[in-house]
Order: sequence, then structure tokens, then C-alpha cells
Amino acid sequence: MSSSVPAERPQAPSAPVIPTVQTSEGLAYFNGAIVPMSAANVNVATHGLHYGTGCFEGIRGYWNAEHQRMYVLKLREHFERFNRSRHILRIKEQESVDQLSQITLDLLRRMQYHEDVYIRPLAFKAQRTIKLTLSALEDGITIYTFAMGNYVDISHGLHVCISPWRRVSGNAVPVRAKTTGAYINSSLAVDDAAAAGFDEAIFLTESGVVSEGSSCNLFILRNGQLSTPRPNDDILEGITRGCVMEMVQRELGMTVVERAIDRTELYDADEIFLTGTGVQISPVTKVDNCVVGTGNPGSFTMELQRRYLRAVRGDDPAYASWVTAL
Repeated sequence: MSSSVPAERPQAPSAPVIPTVQTSEGLAYFNGAIVPMSAANVNVATHGLHYGTGCFEGIRGYWNAEHQRMYVLKLREHFERFNRSRHILRIKEQESVDQLSQITLDLLRRMQYHEDVYIRPLAFKAQRTIKLTLSALEDGITIYTFAMGNYVDISHGLHVCISPWRRVSGNAVPVRAKTTGAYINSSLAVDDAAAAGFDEAIFLTESGVVSEGSSCNLFILRNGQLSTPRPNDDILEGITRGCVMEMVQRELGMTVVERAIDRTELYDADEIFLTGTGVQISPVTKVDNCVVGTGNPGSFTMELQRRYLRAVRGDDPAYASWVTAL
């Protein structure tokens, strides 16, 4: 494995000076200041708490012990999507993408992690009101971080089920925005799946084609073709999904086909894997009671996972543009 360190991206303009309270506990950026986590609170009458009027991102930072550096994956791209979500929810963009990026890097430096981390930006309607509206309300924002390794077992294969809950329709909720309220859909599906002994749930759309997992995208390898649901199948267009599509084209010369995927194709697939900030690249070895392929993580999936993890940990200079190094 190469030990070369990829070049850092050009540094973004400096963020505004942020007041800080020194503390031994975790820190959060909260409405213009870096404060102890215990001080990053909202009132029980907050609009976003009652109606799910918020949006968020999930970002990973990977610690490379050999390099003694942290690599944050697709930092700018996550905040670009975050601001698009804020725009849809009419939440004022008080910080630019560059400023949000610099605030996040500042938080990570202050926390001095030597392990993988998860970064959670959250913007929300902060007004204390029960009025059903989005416009002309106060807005709030926070960014906090915590140590997190693998969200699921990425090596042995997941057992998933087709959820009886349908994926929320883009005609009801803007699925291209990562809105907090929409995730009751995912929570219901995951809870039911876990109660039935499964690791994850797969959504179908209202029309009955495959959409995505509870918080992740899905790919199938079948008859030599790698496919994934189309954006208009009510998916969130995942940033990890985009990384995988780029890597498959670049490394293997394959073009991922975005198409309608029928439920029964999952039962007849050679390999299935999930992608996302949480799951990274996770093989699926059983759908409902049907074994996928040989019943073991597929060789294609695991090779792709290996290459992906090298890239996100800063071990592959070809993907230096994916990561921001601390």
C-alpha cells in the first residue's frame, strides 16, 4: 500500500472569527459560536422540533494512522448540497460553503481526534411558534462531531428486507433535499426491519420499483451490468453513490446504468451492495429469504470497497481531490 500523501486542496477563504468557550467536553458550532455541547440547546417550542423543518448532512472524516492525518471526504460537496437543502426549506444561508468548511475543520482541529469521525451539520427553523409556515421564521444552525467507526458490519454481508413502507414520494416531500422530517419514513422502516431480524430495509416507490435503503443508495450487479435506481425513483442522490460511479468508470471502465430496477431483480442479482456515508460500501448477502449470489460478499463488491477505503483514507493520490487533509 502506498504511503504517499496526496496534496491538499487549495485552502478556502478564512472563516469569520468565532468566539469560543474553553471546555473539556465536546464542542459544537451553534448559531455563530463554538460552545460546549451542553450549551447547544433549543427551546421545546422550536418549530423544527415540532414539524421536522430542518435539513442536515452526514460527513465522514477518516483518520490515517500512518500519515497521522485526518482526511475529510467530499467536504465541499456536502456543504453545497446542505445549502441547496436550506434553499428549498427557505432557511437563510448565513454562512457560505467556504465558511462552513472552515468552521468544520476548526472544530476537528480543536477536538484532536485520532480516529474516524462523523460530522453532522444541521440547519432548522428556530422560531418558537406552532404556525405552519417556512417563510419569515428565525433560522438556526449547528455543526457537531463525534468519533464513529463502521456504522454497520461492512465485511460479512447484510441481510435486508423489502420494507412494507413505501419510500416517501418526491411529489410529497422534496427527496433531493436532506430534510429532517422525511426521516420518519426511514425510522419506521428500519425499526420494523430490526424487529424482524434484518440489518436494513429496502424501499420501493409507490409505483413498486426499487428506490433505496433507509439512508443509503443501492447497486446491483447482474449479468455483468452494474445498475442503480434512477434519480426519479425518489432517491437521495448520494455523494458516496457519485464516488462509486466515478471510481467504477475510472478504475474498471464500467458505466453504471441508472434505470428502473424491479423488486424481483434483487432476488436474482449476482451481487448487491449499499453505499452511503454511514454504510460506506456494504455487501448484501440476503434479501428477504433469498440468498444473493453465493451467499458471501461478492468479489466485485469487496474489491470496490478496498479501493474506495484506500481513496478516502488518503492512500491513493489519484483521488486526492476527494479529500481535505488536516
